[in-house]
Amino acid sequence: MKMTDLLGEATEYDKKQAVEKKKSKSWLKSVSAFANTAGGMLIFGITDDEEIVGLEDIKSDSEFISQKIKERISPFPEVIMKLHKTEAEKELLLLQIPAGAETPYYYTGDGVTEAYIRIGNESVVADATELKRLVMRGKNSSYDSLISPYSYEDFSFSKLRERYKSWTGNSMTEKSFESFGIRDAQGRLTNAGALLADDSPVRWSRLFCTRWNGLDKSGGQIDALDSAEYTGSLIILLNEGVHFVKRNMKTLWKKTPNSRIEMPDYCERSIFEALVNALIHRDYLINGSEVHVDMFDDRLVIYSPGGMPDGTQIQERDIDDIPSTRRNPILADIFARLGYMERQGSGLSKICTAYENAANYQTGMEPTFRSNRVEFTVKLPNLNFKASGNDALHEALNEALTEKQKLLLDILQNNPTITQKEIVESAALSRSTVQRTVKELTEMGRLERVGSKKTGSWIVKE
Repeated sequence: MKMTDLLGEATEYDKKQAVEKKKSKSWLKSVSAFANTAGGMLIFGITDDEEIVGLEDIKSDSEFISQKIKERISPFPEVIMKLHKTEAEKELLLLQIPAGAETPYYYTGDGVTEAYIRIGNESVVADATELKRLVMRGKNSSYDSLISPYSYEDFSFSKLRERYKSWTGNSMTEKSFESFGIRDAQGRLTNAGALLADDSPVRWSRLFCTRWNGLDKSGGQIDALDSAEYTGSLIILLNEGVHFVKRNMKTLWKKTPNSRIEMPDYCERSIFEALVNALIHRDYLINGSEVHVDMFDDRLVIYSPGGMPDGTQIQERDIDDIPSTRRNPILADIFARLGYMERQGSGLSKICTAYENAANYQTGMEPTFRSNRVEFTVKLPNLNFKASGNDALHEALNEALTEKQKLLLDILQNNPTITQKEIVESAALSRSTVQRTVKELTEMGRLERVGSKKTGSWIVKE
């Protein structure tokens, strides 16, 4: 008999060789965890290595389980108990626990009262932040729907109004702010409204962007080639995040008989979808962290606070078969009204599809997703990184120089021993822009540094 024959629809499960009566917490915490997350199943009478040993007195065991759940789990969760007899006449007890609607479900015993949640294949104690989340879910509420301490009259929403007007052709009325869930009837902002205000007062709603020098965060003499911190409306964070990535990536191109095919480092649609996902579905109860965009030579990584809303791990799920679960339903609905996302929740699939359709896509360059208890990350490979080491492909790619690149090459060709400070003054560019442009030209094979940092010189190559 296979495990799948027993599980049915359950994707989370725990195996127990016997019903432990002296240490009932060992399985009762799984009951609490399954009820508090996405549901699951306990299988009694099977070992960890899936050897079916059965239960000797299944009637007594089932009565004990029912009694202990009533005594130790509060509120009493929905449970479905089934008896299963194998072909070898071994009796198993299947205890299915659906996701509960009255969270949190607490375990009480041994002098403690604790709520458990499911993380991967473990049942762990919910921390203070997770308890808040469970309480809100039990009240059929969410962070973005809660009333904030801020007044609607004290904030402007020009970015929200502009986007709504450009997308729908209509102006936002005062009534729509209430119907969209941005404010209540008394004029107080919801948390969603506070996050969408031009000058958002939610101080941990920020976006940190960094273009690192190299393949990790220790890039030698110049750790970061470009960095920025953005605050304000989620619309501002989205737009600025996209602009930051676009200005720090290159676009290669190759000629065709009638035109040319552009091949950017990253698919813009994937960047956009990943940023929307990070900003809208992040856990705003985690107030000591922000959304980060980290660009390296070979990849772009977008980090968002908060794992999957249902407690599962994205790397163990099928991207094309994930039901739409919205941690912040009001924000998601507003972004759908603004044309930034779809209500069906297909953002992750679009990230992958855009890569697969890219002209310079190669096998092994698929976007990857990872999550755990406190974070969600999206990694987008640089589609041109491998190409730089392939001579045949490199010859077919023509890199158009930007005006800044042309300017620096001209300056360095006329004065090979010029210092970085003198370059900044001569080019009238910022130090970070000069550093980034020098790195780009070096990677393109147009520039080489010889000698020491102080007494060396630049060689401009054709």
